[in-house]
Amino acid sequence: MSTQQQNRSLHYASLRSARVGMTIFIAGLLFAMSFPALAAPLSGAALYSDVQRYDSFGPHRYGSPGAERALSWIAEELERAGLKVSSQHFSLARQYDFDVATLSVDGETRPVMPQWWIPERQATFALTAPIAASDSGPAAGAFVRLTLPFDRGAYLTRQHVAAIESAFARRPAAVLLTIDHPSGEIFTYNVDQKTEPWPAPVILVAPKDRSLLDAAQQSGRPVSLSVQGAWRRDVPGRNVVARLDRGLGQAKAGRWLAISTPVTSWFTSSCERGPGIAGFLAMARLATTRWPDVNLVFVATSGHEIGHGGMEHFLHDGAPRPDATLAWAHFGASLACFGWRRDGERWRTDRQVDSRQRLVLSSQPMEAAVMRRFKDVVATRLAGASAGVGELRDVLAAGYPRFFGMAGSHTFFHTPADSAAMTGPEILEPVIRAFAETLDDAVQASSPIIRGR
Repeated sequence: MSTQQQNRSLHYASLRSARVGMTIFIAGLLFAMSFPALAAPLSGAALYSDVQRYDSFGPHRYGSPGAERALSWIAEELERAGLKVSSQHFSLARQYDFDVATLSVDGETRPVMPQWWIPERQATFALTAPIAASDSGPAAGAFVRLTLPFDRGAYLTRQHVAAIESAFARRPAAVLLTIDHPSGEIFTYNVDQKTEPWPAPVILVAPKDRSLLDAAQQSGRPVSLSVQGAWRRDVPGRNVVARLDRGLGQAKAGRWLAISTPVTSWFTSSCERGPGIAGFLAMARLATTRWPDVNLVFVATSGHEIGHGGMEHFLHDGAPRPDATLAWAHFGASLACFGWRRDGERWRTDRQVDSRQRLVLSSQPMEAAVMRRFKDVVATRLAGASAGVGELRDVLAAGYPRFFGMAGSHTFFHTPADSAAMTGPEILEPVIRAFAETLDDAVQASSPIIRGR
């Protein structure tokens, strides 16, 4: 071969190599654009992309198609991150599969919703009756109205139950309950599996629809209620569990990080659940490279809103021992949500974080590290026994000495109006970075070199 031919061959080979390199680069770029969270797990854009994906599945109530779609997606993302993924199947004793409910007065119709647990015999029913004219005395065959103040809590309490039972003493056909939530939307409380069903339906009516009931009560006009749903027993569900077990067990006194987040919720609940799930997935995408000297277990739980069933099952079977766990990080509710204010008939946001009901939680041994890493996260700090909020109450009760996390509420928490628009990249990123850095500290503090071994 002549020198000219050799030069030409080398030139073509160089071009082919350049094309291959460019093809690989473009493919990688397109892959990163398709899966932004894999390219930069802690970026606000990647985190918000996961919130939007969660939002796309619709309502996420336990046992619903939306919850199952969300769990399947989370399992796929954990597998893509290189973890060994499994499903922990369990069942809860009961669930009410709510479809739709409406209340009508003279052709004006409003959406309503039962407060769990509705009587089993009235899972689906229709009723037309007047509202009892007075606030006391017998009300057989009529609706009784009840208003409860919004207490910023998430769980149905004994005080709530006592107030509702006082309405049942009047023997109504149903109770029309308005919880005075500042959003004006229907607000519902979490319940557990042990509470008995109400003796008559308790129907949640939004504060913004109060005037319709006022007019019907004053005029004596009948109110028509239609509820469609079904009770189920022994309702199957699952947790998604993912592990990265590097075999660092008894020989090194156990080196586990446990990371958890709830998946199910009353409504679509995209800012209640989405930021936590986004953070949870970000930790999974970092796990193989950022924390090479520990074992990790991730659990995405089901059943939070009707009794924390999923977390209870995982703690009973699947969680690392407390004395083998370097830290338990929990991504709870409403970690990064915008504040909203009413402007006339509309709601507006200044895209600043709503910190009024945001909590940073830690056990006493982790308090110093959490305070340092979360110093720029505006929230109320709780440490020790008071930090047992949400599913961290189960972690605390199970004896885990080193845990931290966040929980809270926001303007549209536990209402149908919660959506992906309640959060955004700029407020997601600093919160989730604080979680990652706190886990860094937990691992480094346990390093044999740092501990002088």
